[in-house]
Amino acid sequence: MSETLETDDILEELASLPTLAHPTASPSGDKVAAYYDISGRNELHVLDVESGDMEQWSDGEVPRNARWFVEWDADGDRVFFHLDDDGNEQNDIYAISRDGEVEPVVEMEGQASIHDVGEETLLFGSSRDGQMNVYRHEFESGETTKITDYDRAVWGSLLSPDGERIAYSTNETDDFDNRDVYVANVDGTEARNLEVGETGAESGPTDWGPEGERLLVGDNTDDLGRIGVYDLETDEATWLGDGEYEEHPKAFLPDGERVVGIRSRDAEVVPIIYDLETGECEEFDLPDGVAHFSMQCTAVLDEDRVILTQTTPTTRPELLVYDVSTHEHETLVEAEYGPFEPDDFADAEYFTFESDGVPETRQAAVEHDSYDELEIGALLYDSGVRPSPLIVNPHGGPRARDLKQFNLYTQVLVSRGFSVLQVNYRGSSGRGREYVERLIDDWGGAEQGDVATAAEHVLDEHDWIDEDRVVVFGGSYGGYSAYWQMVQYPDLYDAGIAWIGLTDLEDMYENTMPHFKTELMEKYLGTPEEAPELYEERSPVNYVENLDAPIFVVHGVNDRRVPVSQARIFQEALEDAGFQEGEEGDYEYRELGEEGHASSDQEQKLRMFELLDDFLARRVGTETAEMVADD
Repeated sequence: MSETLETDDILEELASLPTLAHPTASPSGDKVAAYYDISGRNELHVLDVESGDMEQWSDGEVPRNARWFVEWDADGDRVFFHLDDDGNEQNDIYAISRDGEVEPVVEMEGQASIHDVGEETLLFGSSRDGQMNVYRHEFESGETTKITDYDRAVWGSLLSPDGERIAYSTNETDDFDNRDVYVANVDGTEARNLEVGETGAESGPTDWGPEGERLLVGDNTDDLGRIGVYDLETDEATWLGDGEYEEHPKAFLPDGERVVGIRSRDAEVVPIIYDLETGECEEFDLPDGVAHFSMQCTAVLDEDRVILTQTTPTTRPELLVYDVSTHEHETLVEAEYGPFEPDDFADAEYFTFESDGVPETRQAAVEHDSYDELEIGALLYDSGVRPSPLIVNPHGGPRARDLKQFNLYTQVLVSRGFSVLQVNYRGSSGRGREYVERLIDDWGGAEQGDVATAAEHVLDEHDWIDEDRVVVFGGSYGGYSAYWQMVQYPDLYDAGIAWIGLTDLEDMYENTMPHFKTELMEKYLGTPEEAPELYEERSPVNYVENLDAPIFVVHGVNDRRVPVSQARIFQEALEDAGFQEGEEGDYEYRELGEEGHASSDQEQKLRMFELLDDFLARRVGTETAEMVADD
């Protein structure tokens, strides 16, 4: 027996679906630490792998937002976590023990990010002095020392098994697209560039071999990402695979003869294992969708077992233990569905279309000539409502992509009757270095044309989509896209929602965090001094007069990635141009307190869901898609 849920109940039930985040294996492999909000608030939980018992270690001491990962100490007695102030990401590093004792480990100005933990040493990145560099904290003495001092950000430092050396990646060349692998003494001295890939390519280490004389590395010299093993004694790299797929490394297995990683296929991700002696590769035997290892967290349990999450568009993430020798798996943490079932959620149709970066729709802000014609991938979620309004939902990043995985915001929108279109425009990840670099010097250009062309494509192909109810909604770089779609293609959209988005590129450059300034703004656009015309031309705030439909501007007040000044500048420009604010006006504006660059907190997610629902219901009109709940 089932009953139809009311709209408010649907939103609240969706927001309260518990989510497990950042699972990381203990050094002995018998436990897994993770964030889990089964209680309604994000808390640190520890799972016993063999018994399946889960124990809550924290009681409100960890952040409400589960954005930042956790890591074990070398003895498996404590878990380190990042603590910030209401989502501002200016993290300090704390530790919590099983008895709930919490103590600060590193407190300093700027953003701190755990890199690696050894028996005596904690490695972390910090922007205390401006740029993100590596620091070493000694547990016994409590001393913290800065051990690198580069002008460009340093990423992912790793301690060697004996604790005497570190590996990391950074860039000392004039080519902003470049990233090299370095090895140095644990105090940062005698740093050596291994010259793993060609200049202009991106290389990085992900794990030390168990004997400490090899590094597992990734590189995109040959366009698609590849996995390699670098021998520090011979200074030679052995590359794995045939280059057919984009692949990324994760870890050595304890025998040192096998490595695991992930492989991308269209909008799916599958884990893989390579035998280093034969070079043979096997894919994990899992359902189609997205199965992956938590990026910054330890995945290896023992000689043959690893932990990973598995999800599809209609099935929520589950935590699995996978045996690479038998290709069998078991579920450690089952997904929670509340009153819903997988059949209540909309599936994703993956399709491709051709785009030259210039849609048929009028270009109101900047008129571009045709770019190279490319095959662009996209996902379409059909709400089942007829006729169906459409949400065009560009992803953030911009170096990211939309995948065939469960997306809570998508399902919220579908529950309100909207079909959802997601576009992996040029510049998205998963298709190699050349595809990513299409976006360099062209924010607000061909990638925005790809998004608009995708919308035109689905409108042409599906007569059940209501062409008079087309909305653009995105966050972060997707928020930039929402702003840009509204001012560049005003004839296409009937409303827009720009969430934590960029509006003024020069202000973004001046006020974002240092490593976003160099590794995002300068890498893609240069500096405002080097490219003043580009910064001016591709800032949505300079074209507010083009707006021809209501726009909802939403921003977290504690956002340090995309500062709230971006929203305030846009609001001021709207006022100067004579636009009226309010529910019956030309635009609506909302700043979100106690929140930074989005949040996974259930109450804060519900707040955002309700804001979206209210705006869409009033400005576009919604019809609740049927979702049912068991009595």
